[in-house]
Amino acid sequence: MTQPDENAPLTYAAAGVDTEAGDKAVELMKDAVRATHGPRVLGGVGGFAGLYDASFLTRYRKPLLATSTDGVGTKVAIAQALDVHHTIGFDLVGMVVDDIVVVGAEPLFMTDYIATGRVVPERIADVVRGIADACRVAGTALVGGETAEHPGLLAPDEYDVAGAATGVVEADELLGPERVRAGDVLVAFASSGLHSNGYSLVRAVVRQAGWGLERHVDELGRTLGEELLEPTRVYASDCLAIARRAGTAGVHAFSHVTGGGLAANVARILPAGLVADVDRGGWLVPPVFSMVQSLGQVPWTDLEGTLNLGVGMVAVVAADAVDGVLAHAGELGLPAWELGAVRAAGERDVVGAPGFVSGTKGVEGGAVSLTGEYRTR
Repeated sequence: MTQPDENAPLTYAAAGVDTEAGDKAVELMKDAVRATHGPRVLGGVGGFAGLYDASFLTRYRKPLLATSTDGVGTKVAIAQALDVHHTIGFDLVGMVVDDIVVVGAEPLFMTDYIATGRVVPERIADVVRGIADACRVAGTALVGGETAEHPGLLAPDEYDVAGAATGVVEADELLGPERVRAGDVLVAFASSGLHSNGYSLVRAVVRQAGWGLERHVDELGRTLGEELLEPTRVYASDCLAIARRAGTAGVHAFSHVTGGGLAANVARILPAGLVADVDRGGWLVPPVFSMVQSLGQVPWTDLEGTLNLGVGMVAVVAADAVDGVLAHAGELGLPAWELGAVRAAGERDVVGAPGFVSGTKGVEGGAVSLTGEYRTR
């Protein structure tokens, strides 16, 4: 075998960075990115900065900008193992834009960042096409991004993705804890599966059980890998439509159920002194969650503090608006049901008691009281 010449000139390509591959990836993805652009997006793909015409904001009485950033977490390991990369973009977009929509903000534009050990143009283009497809679902423009090749830091076929988005909401239409009152009702919107949280636990359970991603799981009706790679449901457009029809008198707040599970995230949108009662038996937990629980003998208390258990978004609505919100969700094809109710805290509410969740994510707000047992069949 020929030994490398220590005195030979060292190029960027020899160091592991292929700029031509990066250029090819941009060529493969640019049509998908352009498809998210409306008349407010200026310039083309590949500029130093994405430009967005914000002159329409002059029509707002008091526009508030909302921003969020997130990634996909270790779910990318499943995509890499299966060599399927066109769905992970939905996970990224869902994690980012649906954090913006909880305050009633319309997500306007998004940027993405991909770090990889080696740029394979087709793979990077698949990832970005998925991001663009999800942006179209959310009604959000993908105005820019970056792909960085990090040889030696990441393995050749490893990558990670992150993104950030900006939205806008009229100040007097802002949703959140300030609008929530005792007597309000929680409406749950179904998740599409695991979404993009808790995959470190899920992967550990699968690894300990010795299951392969190609294994067909009867209760899931498909392979394990197909289930674990199910894209995150993107709620932004549906939530905005529901909020606009019901108005702020009807919809008071949204909670995006991500890391920490249902109770921890709902508690974040309740003001101090209020408690939301949720019966664990109020919905049928999808099979993937009970599979993770039984396969790894994971305590349900740990599971409910990690995974969404079938509830991906929650709306807090006025009691007289519940029927309208449920009907509108049905029109949109979004499975929804009444999840619980909000009440004033009482003497029986004890912080630290089993099923009583408060003070999560650094928010000193209200609390959620979980009672009963989950239904899995």
